[in-house]
Amino acid sequence: MKLATWNVNSLGARLPLVLEWAEANAPDVLCMQETKLADDAFPSAAFAALGYDSAHHGDGQWNGVAIASRVGLEAPLCGFGSREDVHGCRMLAATCGGMRVHSVYVPNGRSLDSEHYRFKLEWLARLRTYLAEHYDPGDAVAVCGDFNIAPDDADVWDPAAFVGATHVSEPERRALGEILDWGLEDTFRRFHPEGGIFSWWDYRAGSFHKGLGMRIDLVLLSAPLASRAVSAEIDREARKKSPKGDKPSDHTVVVVELG
Repeated sequence: MKLATWNVNSLGARLPLVLEWAEANAPDVLCMQETKLADDAFPSAAFAALGYDSAHHGDGQWNGVAIASRVGLEAPLCGFGSREDVHGCRMLAATCGGMRVHSVYVPNGRSLDSEHYRFKLEWLARLRTYLAEHYDPGDAVAVCGDFNIAPDDADVWDPAAFVGATHVSEPERRALGEILDWGLEDTFRRFHPEGGIFSWWDYRAGSFHKGLGMRIDLVLLSAPLASRAVSAEIDREARKKSPKGDKPSDHTVVVVELG
């Protein structure tokens, strides 16, 4: 089973590229973030034509998360089901092929002195609480998406360039660590302990071609799923223009294959 996650940075702008990639790579489950669509604008028919059931949580402005599945999609749940949802459409859960899959878009944080940064930490803490309230670490749980956190210095092109910035600060990494400590594994790290492989590059200054990126898109798996993982890859090719000339997202796809 192939599980993938992709911050598409506007599905309205990126749909041909996403469909092209999905048809060529046939993931069983594809989590998407930053769709920037309202629910009634989500192109469910286009995904259905490729054999996918889908669910979406979005308000048509910013944020927006989706799940597309070829192995069934049951019991979709939007957000945390509490007042935290007023901060945007940032989480969607569904049961796909026996897994409880979550597509998450963690707040960016903007700067360390911003109220958005404080909200980011609060949101991460709420995610940790949600997991503890709804699941046992022995359940088949996947949390996939754009975490806007580089877990380690090996996940940024130059740690010195990020001193005093979000995405690498100790409180953010500690909050991510607490989520992992609940019972999840950053599965990509097991297959690529050396680091230096990225999932996001700024559009500006030729950052992609220069290799100036970060790994901030993660697939976190509970033990029953992590034990089945046979590979984990980041598809750098999907960050390039498609053969049809479609402009890519600033993120690319992370794929974990389960046996």
